[in-house]
Amino acid sequence: NMPAELIEIFPNNPDERKIAKVVEALRDGQIVIYPTDTVYAMGCDIMNTRAVEKLCKIKGIKPNQNNFSIICPDLSNISTYAKVSNGAFK
Repeated sequence: NMPAELIEIFPNNPDERKIAKVVEALRDGQIVIYPTDTVYAMGCDIMNTRAVEKLCKIKGIKPNQNNFSIICPDLSNISTYAKVSNGAFK
């Protein structure tokens, strides 16, 4: 396991090297913690089974019995991860 590292990225002037470091961590199966509008969230690469299992272990949940939120750049990407029919996601 890698030690935790705080990487601060400023929205008005994001440092591309820091973003690349976070992307590398996600690709490497690491868990990231990031702020949302209300709380901090934990995330991982949803396509990396080991990363999802690691996140579930941290949260004390079973992957096949829980729903997960996903982050996409915009709604045009959602069909990569979900079936879309009549305006509803499944």
